Amino acid sequence: MDAVFHALAHGARRTMLRRLAERELTVGELAEPLEMSLAAASKHVQVLERAGLVKRTVTGRRHVCRLEAAPLASASAWLNFYERHWTERLDALEALFTDEGTDR
Repeated sequence: MDAVFHALAHGARRTMLRRLAERELTVGELAEPLEMSLAAASKHVQVLERAGLVKRTVTGRRHVCRLEAAPLASASAWLNFYERHWTERLDALEALFTDEGTDR
């Protein structure tokens, strides 16, 4: 799970994952809208691969990437566990503001 959160920590990698959720893309196609070199995009893809979020298929010089979403499930479960805590805190804050508004 550490590798998943590390991979998600960079905006370019999150953008790559979002695009891969739509369809398979080559590393060059992933790099293009991010205005980064092919080498830089390949390094980002390697981070995503180590996290298990991307599977790369190499045919000749063509590197095609596809999303492997399964590792996101454990990260989602971890976040969902704490969502209850956040929700309770936000509800308490809302109640505080509501109470202050009625005291006026």
